[in-house]
Amino acid sequence: MSTTIEIVNLKCGGCVNTVKKGVLSIEGINEVEVDLDASKVIIPTSDEKLIEEAKAKLSKMGYPEIGDANTMIHKAKSFVSCATGKMTSES
Repeated sequence: MSTTIEIVNLKCGGCVNTVKKGVLSIEGINEVEVDLDASKVIIPTSDEKLIEEAKAKLSKMGYPEIGDANTMIHKAKSFVSCATGKMTSES
């Protein structure tokens, strides 16, 4: 069973790379799929603790869940994450 988290601020492949790396850094999550067009993160688990950790991590990186506050800080963080993801995907 998998869980889908709809997020905001997902703009490009760089963002996708950053989101994947961030979510995969959570112990217990070994796989993640990111749908750029639909702004969705799909994690193959129904473990509520891991899902909450993933949501917190996404928000901290600037990609909060739809419905959560999307502050200027979130937008700024996602902009930096986007640029960082682009650099790491091009090298």
